[in-house]
Amino acid sequence: MTVAEKPVHAPIEGFPIADHCLTIGGIAVTRLAERVGSTPFFAYDRGIMTDRVAKLRAALPEGISLHYAMKANPMPAVVTHMAGLVDGLDVASAGEMMTALDTGIDPRDISFAGPGKTDAELARAIAADIVINMESPGEMERIAGIAGIQGVTPKVAIRVNPDFELKTSGMKMGGGPKQFGTDAEKVPDMLKRLAELDLDFYGFHIFAGSQNLREEALFEAQEKTIDLAIRLAGAAPRSPRMVNIGGGLGIPYFPGEKPLNLMQVGEGLNSLMPRAKKGLGAVELVMELGRFLVGPAGLYITRIVDRKISRGRVFLVTDGGLHHQLAASGNFGQVLRKNYPVLIASKADGAGKEEADIVGCLCTPLDRLGDKMALPEGEVGDLVALFQSGAYGLSASPINFLGHPKPLEVLV
Repeated sequence: MTVAEKPVHAPIEGFPIADHCLTIGGIAVTRLAERVGSTPFFAYDRGIMTDRVAKLRAALPEGISLHYAMKANPMPAVVTHMAGLVDGLDVASAGEMMTALDTGIDPRDISFAGPGKTDAELARAIAADIVINMESPGEMERIAGIAGIQGVTPKVAIRVNPDFELKTSGMKMGGGPKQFGTDAEKVPDMLKRLAELDLDFYGFHIFAGSQNLREEALFEAQEKTIDLAIRLAGAAPRSPRMVNIGGGLGIPYFPGEKPLNLMQVGEGLNSLMPRAKKGLGAVELVMELGRFLVGPAGLYITRIVDRKISRGRVFLVTDGGLHHQLAASGNFGQVLRKNYPVLIASKADGAGKEEADIVGCLCTPLDRLGDKMALPEGEVGDLVALFQSGAYGLSASPINFLGHPKPLEVLV
Protein backbone atom coordinates (compact mmCIF):
# COMPACT_ATOMS: atom_id res chain seq x y z
CA MET A 1 0.00 0.00 0.00
CA THR A 2 1.56 3.29 -1.08
CA VAL A 3 0.78 6.39 0.90
CA ALA A 4 1.48 10.09 0.74
CA GLU A 5 3.82 11.62 3.29
CA LYS A 6 1.94 12.76 6.36
CA PRO A 7 3.02 13.94 9.81
CA VAL A 8 2.49 10.96 12.13
CA HIS A 9 4.96 12.01 14.84
CA ALA A 10 7.01 14.93 16.05
CA PRO A 11 10.03 16.12 14.00
CA ILE A 12 13.28 14.22 14.55
CA GLU A 13 16.50 16.03 15.39
CA GLY A 14 19.97 15.22 16.65
CA PHE A 15 20.78 11.95 14.88
CA PRO A 16 22.59 12.39 11.54
CA ILE A 17 22.03 10.05 8.62
CA ALA A 18 25.08 8.69 6.76
CA ASP A 19 24.93 6.27 3.82
CA HIS A 20 21.18 5.95 4.31
CA CYS A 21 21.65 4.77 7.90
CA LEU A 22 20.76 6.50 11.15
CA THR A 23 23.75 7.23 13.38
CA ILE A 24 24.14 7.85 17.11
CA GLY A 25 27.31 9.26 18.60
CA GLY A 26 28.90 9.05 15.15
CA ILE A 27 28.22 5.30 14.86
CA ALA A 28 25.85 3.73 12.34
CA VAL A 29 22.99 2.05 14.19
CA THR A 30 23.54 -1.15 12.18
CA ARG A 31 27.19 -1.25 13.29
CA LEU A 32 26.25 -0.44 16.87
CA ALA A 33 23.83 -3.37 16.84
CA GLU A 34 26.73 -5.65 15.90
CA ARG A 35 28.79 -4.19 18.73
CA VAL A 36 26.02 -4.67 21.27
CA GLY A 37 25.52 -8.22 20.04
CA SER A 38 21.74 -8.52 20.29
CA THR A 39 18.50 -6.68 19.84
CA PRO A 40 16.53 -4.99 21.25
CA PHE A 41 18.68 -2.42 23.05
CA PHE A 42 18.67 1.18 24.22
CA ALA A 43 21.40 3.57 23.07
CA TYR A 44 22.02 6.97 24.63
CA ASP A 45 24.10 9.76 23.10
CA ARG A 46 26.24 11.53 25.70
CA GLY A 47 26.95 14.38 23.29
CA ILE A 48 23.26 15.22 23.02
CA MET A 49 22.93 15.25 26.81
CA THR A 50 25.94 17.55 27.13
CA ASP A 51 24.57 19.87 24.47
CA ARG A 52 21.13 20.08 26.07
CA VAL A 53 22.57 21.03 29.44
CA ALA A 54 24.80 23.65 27.82
CA LYS A 55 21.94 25.21 25.83
CA LEU A 56 19.71 25.31 28.88
CA ARG A 57 22.40 26.94 31.02
CA ALA A 58 22.97 29.55 28.31
CA ALA A 59 19.28 30.43 28.34
CA LEU A 60 18.73 30.50 32.11
CA PRO A 61 19.68 33.42 34.37
CA GLU A 62 22.70 33.19 36.64
CA GLY A 63 21.96 31.78 40.04
CA ILE A 64 19.83 28.89 38.83
CA SER A 65 21.20 25.46 39.73
CA LEU A 66 20.36 22.42 37.61
CA HIS A 67 19.59 19.06 39.17
CA TYR A 68 19.11 15.81 37.27
CA ALA A 69 16.07 13.76 38.33
CA MET A 70 17.45 10.24 38.16
CA LYS A 71 14.06 8.57 37.80
CA ALA A 72 14.03 9.66 34.16
CA ASN A 73 16.98 7.38 33.40
CA PRO A 74 18.86 5.69 36.25
CA MET A 75 21.39 3.81 34.09
CA PRO A 76 24.63 4.20 36.12
CA ALA A 77 26.71 5.36 33.14
CA VAL A 78 24.09 8.00 32.29
CA VAL A 79 23.91 9.19 35.91
CA THR A 80 27.71 9.44 36.13
CA HIS A 81 27.80 11.47 32.92
CA MET A 82 25.03 13.77 34.09
CA ALA A 83 26.68 14.23 37.49
CA GLY A 84 29.58 15.89 35.71
CA LEU A 85 27.26 18.34 33.94
CA VAL A 86 24.71 19.39 36.56
CA ASP A 87 24.84 20.81 40.07
CA GLY A 88 23.01 18.04 41.86
CA LEU A 89 21.08 14.78 41.63
CA ASP A 90 17.55 14.05 42.80
CA VAL A 91 16.68 10.48 43.76
CA ALA A 92 13.43 8.69 44.53
CA SER A 93 14.65 5.55 46.31
CA ALA A 94 17.54 4.22 48.34
CA GLY A 95 18.63 2.28 45.27
CA GLU A 96 18.89 5.46 43.23
CA MET A 97 20.67 7.10 46.16
CA MET A 98 23.42 4.47 46.05
CA THR A 99 23.88 5.01 42.31
CA ALA A 100 24.10 8.76 42.91
CA LEU A 101 26.67 8.36 45.69
CA ASP A 102 28.76 6.11 43.45
CA THR A 103 29.28 9.04 41.06
CA GLY A 104 31.36 10.81 43.71
CA ILE A 105 29.10 13.85 43.82
CA ASP A 106 28.94 15.70 47.14
CA PRO A 107 26.12 14.14 49.22
CA ARG A 108 24.91 17.64 50.04
CA ASP A 109 24.02 17.97 46.35
CA ILE A 110 21.75 14.91 46.44
CA SER A 111 18.11 15.18 47.47
CA PHE A 112 15.64 12.38 48.17
CA ALA A 113 11.93 12.73 47.44
CA GLY A 114 9.12 10.18 47.45
CA PRO A 115 5.77 9.80 49.23
CA GLY A 116 6.42 6.39 50.79
CA LYS A 117 9.92 6.32 52.22
CA THR A 118 10.43 3.45 54.65
CA ASP A 119 12.28 3.76 57.93
CA ALA A 120 15.12 1.73 56.41
CA GLU A 121 15.39 4.15 53.48
CA LEU A 122 15.29 7.16 55.77
CA ALA A 123 18.02 5.67 57.96
CA ARG A 124 20.25 5.16 54.94
CA ALA A 125 19.57 8.70 53.66
CA ILE A 126 20.35 10.21 57.07
CA ALA A 127 23.58 8.22 57.30
CA ALA A 128 24.54 9.38 53.80
CA ASP A 129 24.05 13.05 54.81
CA ILE A 130 21.87 13.90 51.82
CA VAL A 131 18.95 16.36 51.81
CA ILE A 132 15.64 14.64 52.55
CA ASN A 133 12.52 16.20 51.05
CA MET A 134 9.94 15.49 53.75
CA GLU A 135 6.52 14.56 52.41
CA SER A 136 4.43 14.87 55.58
CA PRO A 137 4.47 15.75 59.29
CA GLY A 138 4.49 12.04 60.04
CA GLU A 139 7.59 11.47 57.94
CA MET A 140 9.24 14.42 59.69
CA GLU A 141 8.67 12.81 63.09
CA ARG A 142 10.11 9.52 61.85
CA ILE A 143 13.20 11.29 60.50
CA ALA A 144 13.76 13.03 63.81
CA GLY A 145 13.45 9.76 65.70
CA ILE A 146 15.84 7.86 63.44
CA ALA A 147 18.32 10.75 63.46
CA GLY A 148 18.25 10.74 67.26
CA ILE A 149 19.28 7.09 67.30
CA GLN A 150 22.13 7.84 64.89
CA GLY A 151 23.16 10.91 66.85
CA VAL A 152 23.15 13.25 63.86
CA THR A 153 21.21 16.27 62.64
CA PRO A 154 19.90 15.56 59.13
CA LYS A 155 19.36 18.15 56.42
CA VAL A 156 15.69 18.37 55.52
CA ALA A 157 13.45 20.28 53.16
CA ILE A 158 9.66 20.31 53.04
CA ARG A 159 8.03 19.09 49.88
CA VAL A 160 5.04 21.37 49.37
CA ASN A 161 1.83 20.44 47.59
CA PRO A 162 1.08 23.89 46.12
CA ASP A 163 -2.36 25.44 45.98
CA PHE A 164 -2.03 25.71 42.19
CA GLU A 165 -1.09 23.38 39.36
CA LEU A 166 0.99 23.63 36.20
CA LYS A 167 -1.60 24.22 33.51
CA THR A 168 -1.47 22.02 30.39
CA SER A 169 1.15 19.78 31.99
CA GLY A 170 1.35 16.14 30.95
CA MET A 171 1.36 15.04 34.59
CA LYS A 172 0.10 17.23 37.42
CA MET A 173 2.21 16.80 40.57
CA GLY A 174 0.62 19.53 42.66
CA GLY A 175 -2.64 21.34 43.27
CA GLY A 176 -5.73 19.71 44.74
CA PRO A 177 -5.53 16.53 46.82
CA LYS A 178 -2.21 14.78 46.09
CA GLN A 179 -0.11 12.01 47.59
CA PHE A 180 2.94 14.21 47.09
CA GLY A 181 4.10 16.64 49.75
CA THR A 182 2.28 18.60 52.43
CA ASP A 183 -0.59 20.91 51.48
CA ALA A 184 0.70 24.48 51.35
CA GLU A 185 -1.79 25.68 53.94
CA LYS A 186 -0.50 23.09 56.45
CA VAL A 187 3.20 23.87 55.97
CA PRO A 188 3.37 26.72 58.55
CA ASP A 189 2.30 24.33 61.32
CA MET A 190 4.85 21.79 60.07
CA LEU A 191 7.54 24.46 60.16
CA LYS A 192 6.58 25.37 63.73
CA ARG A 193 7.01 21.75 64.78
CA LEU A 194 10.25 21.45 62.77
CA ALA A 195 11.75 24.25 64.86
CA GLU A 196 11.26 22.11 67.98
CA LEU A 197 13.14 19.12 66.52
CA ASP A 198 16.84 18.50 65.98
CA LEU A 199 16.60 18.94 62.21
CA ASP A 200 18.61 21.19 59.89
CA PHE A 201 16.04 23.09 57.82
CA TYR A 202 17.33 23.37 54.26
CA GLY A 203 14.41 24.72 52.25
CA PHE A 204 11.39 23.85 50.11
CA HIS A 205 10.64 21.55 47.20
CA ILE A 206 7.66 22.83 45.18
CA PHE A 207 6.84 20.83 42.06
CA ALA A 208 3.60 21.64 40.20
CA GLY A 209 3.77 19.41 37.12
CA SER A 210 5.79 17.96 34.27
CA GLN A 211 6.00 17.59 30.46
CA ASN A 212 4.84 21.08 29.54
CA LEU A 213 5.44 22.69 26.15
CA ARG A 214 3.87 26.09 26.84
CA GLU A 215 6.27 28.80 27.89
CA GLU A 216 3.55 31.00 29.37
CA ALA A 217 2.26 28.16 31.57
CA LEU A 218 5.78 27.48 32.86
CA PHE A 219 6.26 31.15 33.70
CA GLU A 220 2.96 31.32 35.57
CA ALA A 221 3.87 28.24 37.61
CA GLN A 222 7.36 29.57 38.37
CA GLU A 223 5.95 32.92 39.46
CA LYS A 224 3.45 31.27 41.78
CA THR A 225 6.13 28.91 43.10
CA ILE A 226 8.46 31.74 44.07
CA ASP A 227 5.60 33.70 45.66
CA LEU A 228 4.57 30.62 47.65
CA ALA A 229 8.16 30.03 48.80
CA ILE A 230 8.38 33.65 50.00
CA ARG A 231 5.14 33.30 51.98
CA LEU A 232 6.23 30.04 53.59
CA ALA A 233 9.72 31.34 54.37
CA GLY A 234 8.13 33.80 56.78
CA ALA A 235 7.09 30.90 58.99
CA ALA A 236 10.40 29.03 58.78
CA PRO A 237 12.81 28.71 61.72
CA ARG A 238 15.56 30.19 59.55
CA SER A 239 15.95 31.46 55.99
CA PRO A 240 15.85 28.67 53.41
CA ARG A 241 19.14 27.88 51.76
CA MET A 242 17.48 26.14 48.80
CA VAL A 243 14.17 26.30 46.97
CA ASN A 244 13.57 23.59 44.36
CA ILE A 245 11.10 25.08 41.89
CA GLY A 246 10.73 21.81 40.00
CA GLY A 247 11.09 21.64 36.27
CA GLY A 248 8.16 20.89 34.02
CA LEU A 249 10.03 21.49 30.76
CA GLY A 250 8.64 19.11 28.16
CA ILE A 251 9.91 17.54 24.96
CA PRO A 252 7.89 17.00 21.75
CA TYR A 253 6.69 13.49 21.02
CA PHE A 254 3.65 13.79 18.80
CA PRO A 255 2.36 15.56 15.65
CA GLY A 256 1.97 19.31 16.12
CA GLU A 257 4.23 19.51 19.17
CA LYS A 258 7.19 21.88 19.04
CA PRO A 259 10.28 22.23 21.25
CA LEU A 260 10.21 24.87 23.95
CA ASN A 261 11.71 28.26 23.23
CA LEU A 262 14.44 28.17 25.87
CA MET A 263 15.27 31.84 25.52
CA GLN A 264 11.66 32.73 26.32
CA VAL A 265 11.70 30.37 29.32
CA GLY A 266 14.95 31.95 30.51
CA GLU A 267 13.72 35.51 30.05
CA GLY A 268 10.60 34.77 32.06
CA LEU A 269 12.58 33.26 34.92
CA ASN A 270 15.09 36.11 34.80
CA SER A 271 12.28 38.60 35.34
CA LEU A 272 11.42 36.78 38.58
CA MET A 273 14.94 36.81 40.02
CA PRO A 274 14.70 40.25 41.70
CA ARG A 275 11.51 39.17 43.45
CA ALA A 276 13.15 35.93 44.60
CA LYS A 277 16.23 37.73 45.88
CA LYS A 278 14.19 40.33 47.75
CA GLY A 279 11.88 37.78 49.36
CA LEU A 280 14.26 34.88 49.92
CA GLY A 281 17.70 36.44 50.16
CA ALA A 282 20.78 34.47 49.15
CA VAL A 283 18.84 31.31 48.38
CA GLU A 284 19.84 28.66 45.84
CA LEU A 285 17.06 28.25 43.27
CA VAL A 286 17.07 24.75 41.80
CA MET A 287 15.47 23.51 38.60
CA GLU A 288 14.97 19.75 38.74
CA LEU A 289 14.82 18.19 35.29
CA GLY A 290 14.91 14.64 33.98
CA ARG A 291 13.05 13.97 30.76
CA PHE A 292 14.09 17.29 29.22
CA LEU A 293 17.80 16.57 29.64
CA VAL A 294 17.98 12.93 28.57
CA GLY A 295 14.78 12.05 26.71
CA PRO A 296 15.88 13.24 23.25
CA ALA A 297 19.29 11.55 23.66
CA GLY A 298 17.95 8.00 23.54
CA LEU A 299 16.98 5.47 20.90
CA TYR A 300 15.24 2.14 21.35
CA ILE A 301 16.45 -0.23 18.66
CA THR A 302 14.48 -3.34 17.77
CA ARG A 303 14.69 -5.74 14.81
CA ILE A 304 11.94 -6.82 12.41
CA VAL A 305 11.45 -10.58 12.73
CA ASP A 306 8.34 -10.98 10.60
CA ARG A 307 6.40 -9.11 7.94
CA LYS A 308 2.78 -9.98 7.45
CA ILE A 309 -0.31 -8.63 5.75
CA SER A 310 -3.67 -9.01 7.43
CA ARG A 311 -6.69 -8.05 5.36
CA GLY A 312 -4.66 -5.54 3.41
CA ARG A 313 -2.83 -4.02 6.39
CA VAL A 314 0.95 -4.36 6.73
CA PHE A 315 2.36 -5.43 10.11
CA LEU A 316 6.07 -5.29 10.87
CA VAL A 317 6.62 -7.57 13.87
CA THR A 318 9.71 -6.79 15.96
CA ASP A 319 11.63 -8.55 18.72
CA GLY A 320 10.92 -5.64 21.08
CA GLY A 321 7.79 -4.14 22.50
CA LEU A 322 5.97 -2.55 25.41
CA HIS A 323 7.82 -4.68 27.96
CA HIS A 324 10.88 -2.50 27.18
CA GLN A 325 9.35 0.76 25.94
CA LEU A 326 5.94 1.02 27.58
CA ALA A 327 5.50 4.73 26.91
CA ALA A 328 5.93 4.36 23.15
CA SER A 329 3.16 1.75 23.11
CA GLY A 330 0.73 4.35 24.44
CA ASN A 331 0.16 2.53 27.74
CA PHE A 332 2.01 4.97 30.02
CA GLY A 333 -0.29 7.93 30.46
CA GLN A 334 -1.74 8.41 26.97
CA VAL A 335 -5.53 8.60 26.72
CA LEU A 336 -5.52 8.30 22.94
CA ARG A 337 -2.54 6.45 21.46
CA LYS A 338 -0.16 8.59 19.39
CA ASN A 339 3.04 7.62 17.61
CA TYR A 340 6.51 8.32 18.92
CA PRO A 341 8.95 9.29 16.15
CA VAL A 342 9.97 6.04 14.40
CA LEU A 343 12.26 5.19 11.47
CA ILE A 344 13.61 2.14 9.67
CA ALA A 345 17.19 2.75 10.78
CA SER A 346 18.99 1.42 7.69
CA LYS A 347 16.60 3.27 5.33
CA ALA A 348 16.44 6.43 7.35
CA ASP A 349 16.48 8.87 4.45
CA GLY A 350 13.95 6.99 2.35
CA ALA A 351 10.60 8.48 1.56
CA GLY A 352 7.48 6.84 2.92
CA LYS A 353 6.54 4.09 0.46
CA GLU A 354 3.95 2.16 2.39
CA GLU A 355 1.69 2.44 5.38
CA ALA A 356 2.62 -0.06 8.05
CA ASP A 357 1.98 -0.88 11.68
CA ILE A 358 4.98 -1.66 13.87
CA VAL A 359 4.12 -4.13 16.59
CA GLY A 360 6.06 -5.97 19.28
CA CYS A 361 6.54 -9.64 20.04
CA LEU A 362 4.16 -9.91 22.97
CA CYS A 363 0.90 -11.82 22.89
CA THR A 364 -1.33 -8.81 23.51
CA PRO A 365 -2.98 -6.30 21.14
CA LEU A 366 -1.62 -3.52 23.37
CA ASP A 367 1.90 -4.17 22.06
CA ARG A 368 2.02 -1.50 19.36
CA LEU A 369 5.02 0.70 18.61
CA GLY A 370 3.64 2.54 15.58
CA ASP A 371 0.21 2.81 13.94
CA LYS A 372 -0.23 3.49 10.24
CA MET A 373 3.30 4.82 9.79
CA ALA A 374 4.47 6.09 6.39
CA LEU A 375 7.77 4.21 6.07
CA PRO A 376 10.12 2.70 3.53
CA GLU A 377 9.25 -0.95 2.99
CA GLY A 378 10.44 -2.83 6.06
CA GLU A 379 11.88 -6.32 5.67
CA VAL A 380 12.85 -9.06 8.07
CA GLY A 381 16.22 -8.16 9.58
CA ASP A 382 15.79 -4.39 9.29
CA LEU A 383 16.31 -2.32 12.44
CA VAL A 384 13.59 -0.04 13.74
CA ALA A 385 14.55 3.04 15.79
CA LEU A 386 12.17 4.68 18.27
CA PHE A 387 13.21 8.20 19.19
CA GLN A 388 12.69 10.18 22.42
CA SER A 389 13.58 6.99 24.28
CA GLY A 390 16.16 8.39 26.70
CA ALA A 391 13.68 8.91 29.53
CA TYR A 392 11.12 6.63 31.16
CA GLY A 393 12.02 3.75 28.89
CA LEU A 394 13.47 0.54 30.26
CA SER A 395 13.17 1.38 33.97
CA ALA A 396 9.52 2.42 33.54
CA SER A 397 8.48 -0.71 31.63
CA PRO A 398 7.24 -4.18 32.69
CA ILE A 399 10.43 -6.00 31.68
CA ASN A 400 9.36 -9.33 33.16
CA PHE A 401 6.09 -9.51 31.24
CA LEU A 402 5.99 -12.83 29.35
CA GLY A 403 9.57 -13.68 30.28
CA HIS A 404 11.52 -12.15 27.41
CA PRO A 405 15.21 -11.22 27.95
CA LYS A 406 16.07 -7.81 29.36
CA PRO A 407 17.58 -5.53 26.71
CA LEU A 408 21.05 -4.03 27.05
CA GLU A 409 21.73 -0.31 27.45
CA VAL A 410 24.73 1.51 26.01
CA LEU A 411 26.03 5.06 26.34
CA VAL A 412 27.89 6.24 23.25
